[in-house]
Amino acid sequence: MVLVRQEGDAASFRVHVQPKSSREGIVGEADGILKLRVTSPPVEGRANEACLHLLARALDLPISRLRIVSGQHARLKTIQIAAASADLIRAKLLAIINKSSHERNL
Repeated sequence: MVLVRQEGDAASFRVHVQPKSSREGIVGEADGILKLRVTSPPVEGRANEACLHLLARALDLPISRLRIVSGQHARLKTIQIAAASADLIRAKLLAIINKSSHERNL
């Protein structure tokens, strides 16, 4: 299960981003860290932007509420979501991971 922390009125969690992938999506979790693939290369912040867009779409949130608070130049990043409940984000991520896992097994 993805480790989501409550920090005041924001929730945060860690992601591992694989840039320049052939497909984009949330591929699962390992050791409490969400695993993502993005097609954008890690230059000029394009992979970071793709990561935030992917998460905003998946969580059905405006991208303006998401930001990378650490790991700007690394594959391992910490994402913070403003005005969010850790419990709600955890539940949404679990549903996304379960759906993605189910679709891979079909």
